Amino acid sequence: MSWLEREETKSKNPAKKFLSWKSEEKCFAYYDKDKKENILVPLPFKFVILEHYHTVKGWNDASESGIYSNEVFQIGNEELQVKSFKGGKIAEGLYKDNKPTIVAAGGHYARSIYAVTNDLEIINISLKGSGVSSYSDFINDIGDDNFDKNWIEVTEAKELKKGKVNYSIPVFKKSTAIKDKSKLMPFADELQDYMIDYTAEGTEVVRAKAKEPEIEEKEDDLPF
Repeated sequence: MSWLEREETKSKNPAKKFLSWKSEEKCFAYYDKDKKENILVPLPFKFVILEHYHTVKGWNDASESGIYSNEVFQIGNEELQVKSFKGGKIAEGLYKDNKPTIVAAGGHYARSIYAVTNDLEIINISLKGSGVSSYSDFINDIGDDNFDKNWIEVTEAKELKKGKVNYSIPVFKKSTAIKDKSKLMPFADELQDYMIDYTAEGTEVVRAKAKEPEIEEKEDDLPF
């Protein structure tokens, strides 16, 4: 034990809500810790994208706990550390080299999107499966460097079918132009500061971020 107090980096994720797509309800939802229940976010849903990342999520049957990883910007070049909350390390390295191991453990690729809502708060949107494809197609259409030009809106859900399974995905659309970027800059700066700490080697950010969720995320368990 040291005689002196040692300063630690305690950067907190700036997202106020963590949303995921609920296929049956055809809308986004987030878990409210105070109410201890999932809160549905009805469509239309409007936001400004600050940045997006790649990560891994899922459910590990062996440890009966959720799967998580760090977030990376370039999944082809940056290493992921994939773990389960109760079982520890699953894989480490590039996603493409570890995909079979990750999938076998119950993990899946996910898109992690940080955005600002009409209520002027930072949120995180998690997408998986066909939801990722819908988002990727949209980003390809508008250009990956045009986040600062328009609001984005999800106004409807698209119904799809895989085998006997019916499911839905969000439909992303470019909405109205951003009129006053200065109101959004503080949120971009807050996320930037967090990510600088988050990716800095030797900080406590990743370990502080990796907490067992209030309810393990098993989502819809669709076969894709």
